[in-house]
Amino acid sequence: MRINVPNQITLGRLVLAVVFFAVLLLFSADKLRNAEEESAQRLILQVCFWVFLIAALADYLDGFLARLLKQVTSFGRIVDPVVDKVMICGAFAYFGSPIFWDGAANRNISGVEPWMVVLILVRELLVSAIRSHSESQGRDFAANWVGKVKMVIQSTTVCVILGVLGFDLPNLDPLRSACVWLTIIFTALSIISYVRRAQEFLFSSEALGGSQPTAGPDTSGGVDSEVDSSPSENGKGAAS
Repeated sequence: MRINVPNQITLGRLVLAVVFFAVLLLFSADKLRNAEEESAQRLILQVCFWVFLIAALADYLDGFLARLLKQVTSFGRIVDPVVDKVMICGAFAYFGSPIFWDGAANRNISGVEPWMVVLILVRELLVSAIRSHSESQGRDFAANWVGKVKMVIQSTTVCVILGVLGFDLPNLDPLRSACVWLTIIFTALSIISYVRRAQEFLFSSEALGGSQPTAGPDTSGGVDSEVDSSPSENGKGAAS
């Protein structure tokens, strides 16, 4: 069985995701206050920083190669977005968990609150459901610019959080906080943007059960005029 280069990179990113979560699970914010364990705990975050950064850069590399070599495949279109969501959602879930809770200071040192994690997860689940329904009806539902910018900001925020804490850069705490809130703002804007695009089949009388459909679904393969239907980033037209 031969696997092309973009898909090999995607599989490599999946392995990096497993390594990332396995290593991050060893971290404990409370141990940062212990002089004997502080260096080891910061090393854990440093390793996670580099693993995530490599995975994030590889995300753009596999997409670039898929387009350049004309090797966009169904495997890439399915698995690549899944790896993206696993890395991002998983990272923020960890940030909002007890392992980043400093009991002595009574605060989460990552700056990520549980409700923020819920918002990020809701966004991903909602957009995935909307996209699945839309494309099953023959409508294109590729990521728009808000979704793409959101993905970049989320990835940047993960790196900033890990970098500030791992390399002990307290002077950059304001940057960390700003990135967290920027992530939340763009996540919310992304939800609004996608819901507005989907309002035709979410909030119409027919969708809400107020009237019976008069014709079958459009399966002619029509393309939403607001989006670019060309394959992108190893199939990530539908990734963000």
